[in-house]
Amino acid sequence: MNDEPGNNQERLAANIAYVRSNIAEAAQRSGRSPGEITLVAVSKTVPVELVKIAYNLGVTDFGENRVQEALPKIAEFHPQGVRWHMIGHLQSNKAGKVAGAFDSVQSVDSLHLAQALNRHAGKRLPVLLQVNVSGEESKEGMPLDDAPMLARQIAALPDIEVQGLMTIAPLVENPEEVRPVFRRLRNLRERLQGELPQYSWQHLSMGMSDDYRVAIEEGATIVRIGRAIFGERIYKGAFK
Repeated sequence: MNDEPGNNQERLAANIAYVRSNIAEAAQRSGRSPGEITLVAVSKTVPVELVKIAYNLGVTDFGENRVQEALPKIAEFHPQGVRWHMIGHLQSNKAGKVAGAFDSVQSVDSLHLAQALNRHAGKRLPVLLQVNVSGEESKEGMPLDDAPMLARQIAALPDIEVQGLMTIAPLVENPEEVRPVFRRLRNLRERLQGELPQYSWQHLSMGMSDDYRVAIEEGATIVRIGRAIFGERIYKGAFK
């Protein structure tokens, strides 16, 4: 595929418009405003030049999975109004680098990691608690049954601002199959809102390129979209 800048601009513009249209339709089907939903463009393996194009097309939130890949992008491109989200599994020994560079961490899956982020944050760091709702061994996240106890402990940390929950649904051919996963995360949030009302619990980060419409219908406030915006992942440095 030709990767000239003009073609990238045109292709990303069409993809972003299509995703935003789907977000709006899904929100309206569930009686919500599209403005309630934040689009996080997942820029893993995507060169910073395409991040800049997406930004110029109105995208302000970007998600990265790998610390070492993300840090140079953030250093090069972090204008006012852009928010960088850590959405991948994070080892506690990298907490210092993440707390100093990212605007939020959506993948806090243990008290140990939260404590490490708290030590390095220096200011209130917005986080989401990642919950393994499906129970798949291949998925990161705290067990669903442990989430209320861990939420109490993590939310009490002075420089950690718990803003909600995140999950990754199983990969399935029919997105309807994962609707119960999203529903269980929403139910957990409602429980936590009742048990810990002093915290906002405003966000549910759930839904990716294949299932974000169902996630929105089940209450997602953040969707994490990579392939539907940037295309298939390119792991050798070039974007095609």
